[in-house]
Amino acid sequence: MNTFGTIFRLTSFGESHGAAVGGVIDGCPPGLELDMDFIQSELDRRRPGQSRITTPRKEADKVEFLSGVFENKTTGAPIGFIVRNENQQSSDYDNIKEAFRPSHADFTYQEKYGIRDYRGGGRSSARETIARVVAGAVAKLYLRHLDIHITAYTSQVGDIALENDYRIYDLSRTEDNFVRCPDPDIAEQMIRLIQEVRYQGDTIGGTITCVVKGTPIGLGEPVFGKLHAMLGSAMLSINAVKGFEYGSGFDVAARGSEVNDSFYNDNGRVSTRTNYSGGIQAGISNGQDIYFRVAFKPVSTILREQQTVDMHGNDTIIKARGRHDPCVLPRAVPIVEAMAAITLLDAYLLSKATAPLHP
Repeated sequence: MNTFGTIFRLTSFGESHGAAVGGVIDGCPPGLELDMDFIQSELDRRRPGQSRITTPRKEADKVEFLSGVFENKTTGAPIGFIVRNENQQSSDYDNIKEAFRPSHADFTYQEKYGIRDYRGGGRSSARETIARVVAGAVAKLYLRHLDIHITAYTSQVGDIALENDYRIYDLSRTEDNFVRCPDPDIAEQMIRLIQEVRYQGDTIGGTITCVVKGTPIGLGEPVFGKLHAMLGSAMLSINAVKGFEYGSGFDVAARGSEVNDSFYNDNGRVSTRTNYSGGIQAGISNGQDIYFRVAFKPVSTILREQQTVDMHGNDTIIKARGRHDPCVLPRAVPIVEAMAAITLLDAYLLSKATAPLHP
């Protein structure tokens, strides 16, 4: 299962320490002008080595388009692309060649397939998300024409958290700091915490909040194709994601009179006075802001001794080496945005396929 989407589809390929990672985008409408600088800028937001709180692995992550584009516009044919790996240090993983890293994919991959690429996790590496960011950037360019805009930001690292109401922050400031948090004071606290756990050879998790503005009414299906289920599936497919909630989420454990979104006539347009539903009702977008939160676990590879078992069933001790993120959140922000963009464009194209007939 290396393909995501129904009409707008992404198939990704490649491993962390292979020759390249890449993908094929199918179902992209023809005639979309591709802003190559924008696509590369999205990859730059995800790439390693961009700040003192990310992995020091140095990769340019320059995308090469191989097909489906002519004179900078999509042709409707499959869009093939690659990003070459240039800075692998595979020897860093020799000491875990036969050992299973705790909470990592090593054990389950070995048991399922009988073989695994231990260098950087192979296919389980977050380097696979390069393909998602490229496809997400293409989707964002299409969504611009629909006036749909997506912004994600780091809302929690460890026990340092922003208030849940995204409306009180200036989201345009998200890119002003390394951790991609719109509150500069909280951002500094988050950065200090990430540096602290890094010096201790440890890692830390947190949450990312994503806000979608301009979504039209009618995206999503009422039963198995619910829009929030599509978004949940997209987010939970990202490496290290352990939870997803939209709208009020688990805070919805309240009285109906407290969380119902009452309707009113807003100058001829039906709107809601509140948005506890998170812009989605009965699985279908209602025109309000869509907002959701995604929980990321701490990176499993820590630079400390850990008890584990090797491939022969022997108890052993491992201590990982190499270049690893102490916290995935700063680099995961563009990935969350990308998967949201892919999902929303797919839902939009699906809505056109199921539009009612108007004689």
